[in-house]
Amino acid sequence: MFRSLRLQVTAILTSAAALPLAAHAEEINVFAAASLTNALAEIETNFEAATGHDLVISLAGSSALARQIQQGALVDIFISANPGWMDALEADGLVEAGTRFDLLRNSIVLIAAGADAAPVEIGADMDLAALLGDGHLAMALVDSVPAGIYGKASLEALGQWGAVEGRVAQADNVRAALAFVAAGEAPYGIVYATDAAAQDRVTVVGTFPADSHPPIVYPAGDLANRDFPAETEFLDYLRGPEARAAFERQGFVVVSE
Repeated sequence: MFRSLRLQVTAILTSAAALPLAAHAEEINVFAAASLTNALAEIETNFEAATGHDLVISLAGSSALARQIQQGALVDIFISANPGWMDALEADGLVEAGTRFDLLRNSIVLIAAGADAAPVEIGADMDLAALLGDGHLAMALVDSVPAGIYGKASLEALGQWGAVEGRVAQADNVRAALAFVAAGEAPYGIVYATDAAAQDRVTVVGTFPADSHPPIVYPAGDLANRDFPAETEFLDYLRGPEARAAFERQGFVVVSE
């Protein structure tokens, strides 16, 4: 009887000791650009193991995510693939003041279907329309999704857009554009370098000059709807060494503060 009572007391004390940790565990809702898919999968696992918090990550084109936030979606952290959509949310008063920072940089590349496509000299002299033949150029939405915006800007700067504008197969996000090329549905596509590195069924045949498009910057920020410590923990983690290593493994350039 005494032994049984002692075991019960021990169990109660053990449970009570665990309560503070459980009480501090939080669910953090994150909206992030689709191009962050692989890196955030690794970061999610490591952050949850280190903190006990639960990350709920939604990935899509930055434009679609930003519009959902504007329409009232309950989101804690937003990571955009370009500054423009974060600017729009800030203008609407939807980003907590002082929490925004530039997290990553990237580049855009021309990819081809298959593992052994010939390289392409990207510049004003290339004939992209001839390269496409009867096929299409896969891109994310060129007027709203960052990867598509950057790609269109580069093609315009190089004098290529007019010749291919009517032959662009637009996808909802950059990962969908990557999938078009990987599946052989489009012979060429424009995606981020990091997306191309995540797919072994495509070949990077050329990199677009950095001065042919606006700088590719990924800002992150805490949204101004609710405030709890776990949000700050996650933003700090994104700037820490473990997240830096995960981003760099996927080919991102981490912005130094």
